[in-house]
Amino acid sequence: MSQSWRRVLWLLSGLPFLLCGLAFIYMLLMDGLEQEPRTFVASLLWAAETITSVGYGGDSHWDHPVVAVFVVSTQFLGQCLVFVVFPMVLLPFLEERFETRLPGELPRRRDFVLVYRHGFAVEAILDDLRQQEVAVVVLESDERVARRLHERGVDVVFASFEDHDIDLSQVQAARAVILNGSDEDNAALAMQVRQQGYTGPMYAFVDEASHGRPMLLAGATATFTPKHVLAAGLAAKASDAIAPRVSGLRPLGERLEVEEFRVHRDSSLAGRTLGQADVRSVTGATVIGVWQRGGFSRLPSADTRLETGSILLAVGDSDALARLQKLARVLPRRGKIVVIGNGRVGERVVVMLRDAGEETVVIDHQSRAGVDVVGDALSPELLVGAGVRAAKAIVLAIDSGSPTLLATALLRDLAPDVPIVARVDRTRDITRVHQAGADFAISVGQVASQLLTGQLSGESTMVLEAHLRFVAARPGGIAGLGLAQTRIRERTGAAVVAVGRGDQILVQLSGSFVFDADDVLYVCGAEDAIAKFREAFPDVASSREETSAGAS
Repeated sequence: MSQSWRRVLWLLSGLPFLLCGLAFIYMLLMDGLEQEPRTFVASLLWAAETITSVGYGGDSHWDHPVVAVFVVSTQFLGQCLVFVVFPMVLLPFLEERFETRLPGELPRRRDFVLVYRHGFAVEAILDDLRQQEVAVVVLESDERVARRLHERGVDVVFASFEDHDIDLSQVQAARAVILNGSDEDNAALAMQVRQQGYTGPMYAFVDEASHGRPMLLAGATATFTPKHVLAAGLAAKASDAIAPRVSGLRPLGERLEVEEFRVHRDSSLAGRTLGQADVRSVTGATVIGVWQRGGFSRLPSADTRLETGSILLAVGDSDALARLQKLARVLPRRGKIVVIGNGRVGERVVVMLRDAGEETVVIDHQSRAGVDVVGDALSPELLVGAGVRAAKAIVLAIDSGSPTLLATALLRDLAPDVPIVARVDRTRDITRVHQAGADFAISVGQVASQLLTGQLSGESTMVLEAHLRFVAARPGGIAGLGLAQTRIRERTGAAVVAVGRGDQILVQLSGSFVFDADDVLYVCGAEDAIAKFREAFPDVASSREETSAGAS
């Protein structure tokens, strides 16, 4: 029974007692104090007319003050009941009668994905499944959430464990089940689903990693802790000790380096394309990657426009990188990592950073174990005192969205060159956080979507980082040809970023540059691009030395 029905029943059962009580008191007062006896029926009529404010029948004058006070009190009681009964009892009851009734059982369809409880973790998953034209049914126990989803056109079933057992008779037709409720509710639903004879995959999100094993015993096929993966992604973005920007540079030669630069507001690169800036000709360095608005472009084209705040991943000798430094600022490689927010995600980030040997400063609004600075993360004085200006990176692990936006904007103003890594709840908020000044942003929904998309598609891995690989190779069959003639980049997506000739590393390579048979080509590209390079140039002899570069 709904709450509105219970309120109506309380009103209908309580109103007769109220009227009878008032009538009995009025009858006694009129007989004892006014000396004008009234029958119970006449007194009941007076009580009904007074409570409903429609009149007082034949009684309109009273001499005794006690009777007058009682009559006035009854009048005020009637007025109060009008303002209470209508908004709290009648209106909700009428709204429920006339509003759309939510489905209470699973639809009779096949090959759909059943999602239990809507939330941040499954928003991106629902969008991905809809784009793939996969039917989705959301089983929701919160009526307001269910109605909001229904108004948006989402197939939703409203059912609650508290009121009654959920009808799962049609669950056998589902292609997959995703559990996003509390760990206790997830386990209970998992057992009910299995009891209905469902044998398909069932994936559960758990709050604690230790609950994974019990959830599997309850019937889940696999369990995930998105917040732990989110923490790992945030820590990897902040520390090259966890996810090196570039590892194993020795095969590239002792005089070839890789560095990251930020395009600052006054840089001549801001607002120009790579082709217009002609970075390779001007500095001798090659831009092999660009971070913009959280997206990583590998081997960006000449049409790539550089924005203020963009991060360039460049390769070249020390002189070339020094010339590039005059156009953009080198990102800090030393200093402490400031972590703002010490909740479940922030605490996990700190553990990972410290395990990697990083020094951290933890800021939180509550004093607890592991917190170094207690206070408001939106206080400029507190942030400056915590060392954000000299930090190696800043990780925003605040739980709610609005403070993250405000803190990002404030931190970008206080520390314009320090990388900012932000955690957001909703995937659609990532763009806003980037606009506020964050270099990297990861959402719980983004992580959960990648985890489950891989499972639903049969893949077992997920990638939060963009990687580049360097391969050292001999020219082989392209010896004697010019760089432009080979069309390596156009054919494979990989690029020759440097050439070893004798004891020299040549980085200023024009289209007319001709390869010698004894040269060593340093080719850069993604895994698939390197594979295409080897396929397109099978006679190019690869050296035994190979290295990877990851943009984290």
